[in-house]
Amino acid sequence: MDYLPIFADLKHRPVLVVGGGEIAARKIGLLLSAGAEVFVVAKSLGNEVSQWHLTQRIHWLAQSFEVSQLDDIFLVVAATNDSTLNARVFQAANQRRRLINIVDDPARCSFIFPSIIDRSPLVVAVSSGGKAPVLARLLREKLEALLPTSLGKVAQIAGNWRGQVKQHLKTLGERRGFWERVFTGRFAALVAANRIDDAEKELEQQLYHADERTGDVTLVGAGPGNAGLLTLRGLQAIQQADVVLHDALVTEEILELVRRDAQLISVGKRAGAHSVAQEETNRLLVELAQQGKKVVRLKGGDPFIFGRGGEELEVLADAGIPFQVVPGITAAAGVTAYAGIPLTHRDRAQSVTFITGHCKPGTDGLNWSQLAQGHQTLAIYMGTVKASEIQQQLIRHGRAASTPIAVIGRGTRADQQVLSGTLQQLDELAKQAPTPALLVIGEVAALHHKLKWFGESVSQTPQDNLTLWPSVVNLA
Repeated sequence: MDYLPIFADLKHRPVLVVGGGEIAARKIGLLLSAGAEVFVVAKSLGNEVSQWHLTQRIHWLAQSFEVSQLDDIFLVVAATNDSTLNARVFQAANQRRRLINIVDDPARCSFIFPSIIDRSPLVVAVSSGGKAPVLARLLREKLEALLPTSLGKVAQIAGNWRGQVKQHLKTLGERRGFWERVFTGRFAALVAANRIDDAEKELEQQLYHADERTGDVTLVGAGPGNAGLLTLRGLQAIQQADVVLHDALVTEEILELVRRDAQLISVGKRAGAHSVAQEETNRLLVELAQQGKKVVRLKGGDPFIFGRGGEELEVLADAGIPFQVVPGITAAAGVTAYAGIPLTHRDRAQSVTFITGHCKPGTDGLNWSQLAQGHQTLAIYMGTVKASEIQQQLIRHGRAASTPIAVIGRGTRADQQVLSGTLQQLDELAKQAPTPALLVIGEVAALHHKLKWFGESVSQTPQDNLTLWPSVVNLA
């Protein structure tokens, strides 16, 4: 280990920075965020450093470096493009046993600045010891994406409760188990939802009434299929779950991301195939949560767009089960983007309508006259079975038979297929498309050939002017 990681308390401690340009500004910003008293030596100050000086956040000590300036200094940073000056500062700091950092010169550093993930009071630092700073930065970016922004508040509240926890739970093992449950349970979820009062009550419940605790349900949208389109919050939820109830539309690559020891239960529904009744799914959600388990209900697309998410939450609310929702990328937004079809376009479509082709029995209620109007996009979910009826109704109510359409099968996935044609060919194309499939009707569908980017055109079927564009490369 070339460097010992140490978190230094710099509050009100004097730090000398030699240099006043852009690079110095980055270091000064970090020092100020840590509460240091910053003294600057520089011939001139850049815009940002000058602003700090004008607002009295830093002290402009002098225009040239003198060894005596190191008196009573806690640590030193040199950030100039003058290598002779940097060497002089380094030598003087070493002689006075001051910690010194020469920016971009690891050989002349007794301390280094790591890449920082700031979730104060929780701070994560990543360093390559100056060997590969870009690699350290890339790793920091990945960690930034994985660590919720609410972690700092979680740590702050936990710190306020440490005394009570230590007083109530006498052994180290008991306390460790308690905090593990709290940090992966509903308390952390409530903080993430900015329900701080409820989070405090949950922490109190976990500490003093652990035997009475109830589980909770997180309704997660898995997106249209490509695992790269799962949201970060959704990923965090499925990696913390005890049980995951998932639909048939959730792909295997997304299920692979679920925590290894979580229980997976398929409650999928597919036309013409065995499926779990909605009432049974509702019962399972309530029953598993009442057992104290952390349950995730994982749905394809977005759970509130033709996903029955609202129905399931009503059941949970009636049973007094705590829940939260993680939205997902709905199929209409995701698969059309991967097919190069914008849902709206200033010249072609001023509105978009999401429609389900699988309504509750006896509740069609579609206004076909309105849907048949031009310069709007219709995105139809679960519409392949009723494609013939949709085609006939739209033409009957005035939509031109030559209106461009696309049927996008298995959108966003490696085997995505986009079949394009006109409204009079909708039924025929829908029969050819792999499922799940989305129907897109409107002038924007014609842009597919120009804007397609996901995969390559590998074949064409000349008959009836129909084209087939399988996407065979997963770029996500």
